[in-house]
Amino acid sequence: MSDVAVIMAQERRDVKLRDGEAWFQVAHDRDRPFIVEAGPVRVQAVGTAFSVRRRTDGADVLVTEGVVETWVEGRENTRTRIEAGSRSFVANNAQLIKVQPSGGSIDRSLAWRTGELVLNGESLAYAVEELNRYNARKIVIDSPSLRRETVIGYFRIDQLDSFAQAISVTMGATVHSNPDEIHLSR
Repeated sequence: MSDVAVIMAQERRDVKLRDGEAWFQVAHDRDRPFIVEAGPVRVQAVGTAFSVRRRTDGADVLVTEGVVETWVEGRENTRTRIEAGSRSFVANNAQLIKVQPSGGSIDRSLAWRTGELVLNGESLAYAVEELNRYNARKIVIDSPSLRRETVIGYFRIDQLDSFAQAISVTMGATVHSNPDEIHLSR
């Protein structure tokens, strides 16, 4: 889940992303900049649509429309522009912000907006971490070798039992469930 605070003032529109991820579609307003704060990372919209995902060591920025500028607090003079179809991981202490074209990976990364998780060779550990973000009931991987297995497919983020069953069939995993957790093992 995400933890977001919004402060709309006459001269600025500020969003503090304390945890999680948020997607924004922002109308351009030169007199009231729209700025997302994710720890020391800042992202300013320039009439655009984009997402910011807060991580312990920085923030992922994905731009779907228009342009954003990003920088690290204290380094306002080193802003980097990220255009539609591009992404960047901005480290909390970044001296240089690298921008990468995303190809089709932005749509996959933002599938959570429609309640889906799209995987294309990511590890089972990654898949479980993503699913656990959205659910009170958690999936636990009990076998270290199972964590490294790769997963391909489309999954509903609210259908943990179906996901566990798919892992059971494709990876030969054993599934043990209780009301709070689903355990996967070999």
